[in-house]
Amino acid sequence: MSFDNLGQIDWIVLISTLVFIVLYGTYKARGSKNVVDYLKGGNQAKWWTIGLSVMATQASAITFLSTPGQAFHDGMGFVQFYFGLPLAMVVICLVFIPLYHRLKVFTAYEYLETRFDLKTRTLTAILFLIQRGLAAGITIFAPAIILSAVLEWNLFYLNIIIGVLVIIYTVSGGTRAVSVTQKQQMAVIMGGMLIAFLIILNYLPLDISMDKALDIAGANGKMEILDFSFDFENRYTFWSGIIGGSFLALSYFGTDQSQVQRYLSGRSVRQSQMGMIMNGLLKVPLQFFILLIGVMVFVFYQFNASPLHFNPAGVKDVMNSEYAEEYQALEDHKRLLENDLRVKQIEYAKADDPSKELDLRSEILQLNKAEDSLRNQSKVLIKKANPNAETNDKDYVFIHFILNNLPRGLIGLLLAVILSAAMSSTASELNALGSTTAIDLYRRNTPGQTERHYMMASKWFTLLWGVIAIGVASIANLFDNLIQLVNIIGSIFYGNVLGIFLLAFFIKYVKSRSTFIAALITQVIVILVWWIDLMPYLWLNVLGCVLVMGIAALLQLVLGRKDEK
Repeated sequence: MSFDNLGQIDWIVLISTLVFIVLYGTYKARGSKNVVDYLKGGNQAKWWTIGLSVMATQASAITFLSTPGQAFHDGMGFVQFYFGLPLAMVVICLVFIPLYHRLKVFTAYEYLETRFDLKTRTLTAILFLIQRGLAAGITIFAPAIILSAVLEWNLFYLNIIIGVLVIIYTVSGGTRAVSVTQKQQMAVIMGGMLIAFLIILNYLPLDISMDKALDIAGANGKMEILDFSFDFENRYTFWSGIIGGSFLALSYFGTDQSQVQRYLSGRSVRQSQMGMIMNGLLKVPLQFFILLIGVMVFVFYQFNASPLHFNPAGVKDVMNSEYAEEYQALEDHKRLLENDLRVKQIEYAKADDPSKELDLRSEILQLNKAEDSLRNQSKVLIKKANPNAETNDKDYVFIHFILNNLPRGLIGLLLAVILSAAMSSTASELNALGSTTAIDLYRRNTPGQTERHYMMASKWFTLLWGVIAIGVASIANLFDNLIQLVNIIGSIFYGNVLGIFLLAFFIKYVKSRSTFIAALITQVIVILVWWIDLMPYLWLNVLGCVLVMGIAALLQLVLGRKDEK
């Protein structure tokens, strides 16, 4: 499907949804008079607004593009990544939220100056700005590159369109604009994903019930949710989710200003806590549901033809090369496998003899393994045709299904889902980047100005970060899997920042100079460990946190009284 093939109704649904969100956010958040109004929404947010805003901030377009593709290829195991999140929400509600509200801070990093000193506050703010600035660019780039490939839209213009739409209401309305639009965006997102799920079930053969579909998925290893192994080579296990995921969630929700700013806008401590508990209760089921959609797409393609490679740019490269005939031969072979697979799956659905079911399961598994082998061979050919090509196609699975199988109108709705998710996450990030720059760097070093002056400075910094994010998106390259890329970037920095906050909260004898030096050493070590690929990225959160706390404690013993604060 290309730019010209979208139906008129799809364009109407897509454009009207996006325009409504921008205009609604701009209208509802007009009239901010001071920094409190602009950066904390006047402290008027209710718990459900906070909960939805927190979820929308985390659920970027990457979530709805990458996660179904992750499940299509690797099954439901990725849900373990989120197992530590509910535990982190409890700690944040008990420790972080009461402290931030009591101190009436605009950013999380203000607290660090009262506990340590200005340079420690500035360092953590800069670490946040680096990683979140990169992430903001990726949240724009992710949907842009995929929509560009499958719809043949211009990538550069897509980056600009998404970025400008977000900038309009985020700069004009600040935190309140972000929060009110995220409620609408979450409604669009969840409605669209639910409709997609129901349509997939409807498209399965009449003999295939939901139970049988899950059985088919399970027979191919897609329903293996829990992995209790301690294998470091396995990226997603129960233990990495509970331990590494807890540290990542604590860092993200407790110290990342893009999330902290969501609950700092709450009417009270209780409202903020209830919003975070809502997130803790709903996040794992939400991710389970999105992964389940990917598994159902896998089941759908057990009965319907699927492309040998989902990324059309890669296919175009190889079909315009000397390897075109080899690729075509692989496609012909795949079509034969698909015919056999369809027959075997229908036989399996109708079988009532356990021994026959077992035989059929074995045959189906072998056919799917053969298909996977063909897909791997296709990637080799694509790489030969274009050594710079990205052969990973996980991020293209769900969008391919949307564009080639959903009816008119719903295609526009699902495209609106993707762009709404990109806008909601990017808006929170720009809002947080602007406020951190304005409060932690600008206002701290230029005191004595009026409230309106600092509010206008926040707007200009938000605009600046919006331009930077568009720039990052314009020069970014597709990575292994986009949802992993965002989490990898976070994991490199988050553990260190979390450790600094935990030192501030709980280890009172450690002072500022020890903490600052330890933070610098830790960041270098974590980057080196990631660079040489010594451990799965989730464990970098644990490593960074433990290192900075341990090094700071040792340094404090050495420095002793020389470190006054």
